[in-house]
Order: sequence, then structure tokens, then C-alpha cells
Amino acid sequence: MDARYKPVSVDVSNSEQLFKVEWGDGHVTELSLFGLRKNCPCVTCRGGHSEMGKYEPELFRIKPTRTYEIVKAEPVGNHALKITWNDGHNAGMYRWQLIRDMDEAVQKLSEKKEE
Repeated sequence: MDARYKPVSVDVSNSEQLFKVEWGDGHVTELSLFGLRKNCPCVTCRGGHSEMGKYEPELFRIKPTRTYEIVKAEPVGNHALKITWNDGHNAGMYRWQLIRDMDEAVQKLSEKKEE
């Protein structure tokens, strides 16, 4: 497995509304719980199979309209994390590569805003 997509540690802070992953290559991802929940990769949240894998990095940068908490996060093999949210939703399997890709997309948005 590519070290970029291999999590070394995962930390959830419901009080800070933050999801943090340290990767095998040393990079650290920090994503808001609001953005993570709103970008749930399941077919229902994405609006159909044709939308699978798509996400909106802007949702990580806006002011949250509500708070979400992660009740449980459990690995699915070596490739994904299944998250159970406090709103009862648990159908999304967040592939590690998707989490890293979301982080990189958010970073690009930040860089564009600074220009």
C-alpha cells in the first residue's frame, strides 16, 4: 500500500469538530466533521451511483450550520473507515484514498484563496 494512503493514527475530536489522520508519509490531514459528514460517500448522500467518488471540498471551509459527532469509526479491511454519525447515518465507507484526496482538494482551495 502506498504510504500516502496508509493511516498511522486516527483521532476524532467531537468537541473540536475535527477529524485528524497521520499518514505513513508523515502528512497530517485535518478535516472538519461537518465537511466530512456532508461529503459522505454513500450512494444515498451522493445522489446515485453516477455521483459516487464526487465530493465538495468547499464544504470543509464554510461555517458549519450544525454540529456532527462521530459515534463510532471502524476499519473496513485496510482500505476504508466506516463512520457512524450521531444523526444515525452509517452507510458511508470513507476510503483512505478519498480522505487524502479530500484533504488535498481543500489545500488547493486554500492556496487559491491566498493568491
